[in-house]
Amino acid sequence: MRRVGDHGKHISIRFDTETHDKLFYIAEYEGRSGSGQIMYLIRKCIAEFEKEHGKIEWDENKNG
Repeated sequence: MRRVGDHGKHISIRFDTETHDKLFYIAEYEGRSGSGQIMYLIRKCIAEFEKEHGKIEWDENKNG
């Protein structure tokens, strides 16, 4: 998935306290870090989208 030397992208999001605490509760329950849980959910969302709409074509030269 990740290219050699690719340190990934960074995004910052704001949560209300209750959502944050519940997310981290679920993450701990499932044995993930908070960031790991967010990545799990993002990948799950992408997989569900692609299952319904087809694979998203990605050109690294165009999309960086």
